[in-house]
Amino acid sequence: MKILITGGTGFLGQQLCRVLLHENHQLTVLSRKPDIVFSRYQAKVRAIARLADLTREDHFDVVINLAGEGIADKPWTNQRKRLLYNSRVTLTEELVDWMKRANTPPKVFISSSAVGWYGNQQAQILDEDSPAHSEYTHRLCQDWEDAALTARSLKVRVCIIRTGVVLSLQGGMLKRILPVFALNLGGRLGDGQQWLSWISLYDYLSAVLFLMTHPNLQGVFNLTAPQPITNQEFTNTFATQLDRKALLPVPRALLRLLMGEMSTLLVDGQRVLPSRLLKAGFRFRTPSLAEALAYEVKT
Repeated sequence: MKILITGGTGFLGQQLCRVLLHENHQLTVLSRKPDIVFSRYQAKVRAIARLADLTREDHFDVVINLAGEGIADKPWTNQRKRLLYNSRVTLTEELVDWMKRANTPPKVFISSSAVGWYGNQQAQILDEDSPAHSEYTHRLCQDWEDAALTARSLKVRVCIIRTGVVLSLQGGMLKRILPVFALNLGGRLGDGQQWLSWISLYDYLSAVLFLMTHPNLQGVFNLTAPQPITNQEFTNTFATQLDRKALLPVPRALLRLLMGEMSTLLVDGQRVLPSRLLKAGFRFRTPSLAEALAYEVKT
């Protein structure tokens, strides 16, 4: 199939590109640095720097929208919030605008969102039918999803993927905290009772391919493992897998002092279940955190 990917040079985008190339799909990647795409994939992937480079004649069977500045990379100043919005919502709007101009729109549009859509709901069990708590992350994700869902007017099958924390030592959260835990400096955040909705990299990639290849599936899907855990449970399990101790908790007040509003990503949480994926017959290879971390640490 011919596939367009935005965010193809990010952590998840790179992994997805490798899988799709292995399956002999034809890829076009939107990147601000197309020369990196060209060199990384040895000219096996077409790279474009702007959506404006797409013409009416360009056609893709699938569009996968992974673009978005890292939500936890920098403090949420007003300027940073504008960048987060533009890299998610505005880009998605521009992507759908191109679909409207294209002679032949894609068959399926898979567009990212995040479990932050639900907002902080403490221990409440959440699935795709659960209401949200209105706060910054919810409003950002809602606008992001709304922009993508307008593609339904073109009779495009739209799948919104509300993704949890993707666990892999190749990137993301796990790679960032590994040096800390390796030095026995890890510890719970706050009281450790906040919930973490996570998914292994393997299951994330498998779920995206599952949605791409099942033409009867559309709407919102939680891309999270079926066993969310608390921060305390995560801390203990990761330390055990590394054969390290985790004895240095970080107080909630200190996180808020250092990170401001962005600390909500660490001290609040969501207890999310992948109800629609499971109902559709998707099978997780690593449904438990211990299995997922053991796989990462040993490979």
